Amino acid sequence: MMQRRPFGSREGLLAAARAEWDALDEDDWREAFAHHPKVGDRAALRERFPATHDLSAREQAGVEGAPDAVLDALADANRLYETRFGYIFIVCATGLKAGEMLDRLHARLNNAPDEEIRIAAAEQARITAIRLSAPTGSPAS
Repeated sequence: MMQRRPFGSREGLLAAARAEWDALDEDDWREAFAHHPKVGDRAALRERFPATHDLSAREQAGVEGAPDAVLDALADANRLYETRFGYIFIVCATGLKAGEMLDRLHARLNNAPDEEIRIAAAEQARITAIRLSAPTGSPAS
């Protein structure tokens, strides 16, 4: 990404980020997923990601105030997903309520592994685009 600078515009930055992401292989995607917080695990966000937990917290705001039963079901489904696919559940949670995240997680548990990793990678690309578009400084320079 640094070699592509200057981007000239936010659109240029987003296009370069997407091109770089799409050029990666599944092992690279899995490595990136390993550095991503689990959906709904707010305590881990604060501990593991102190510099960026505010971004993840905003993205996962839909879990705030969710009933314990939904949060427990989300944690259980997260474990099932990780066991099935070997990486954490990745979803662009912006604007989703906890129940919607849980529904998406349950639906994606039925995917074939080769299909699911591509869905997870697309979700991570959406998350990255949102973060790069956040009004913080001037990342498009």
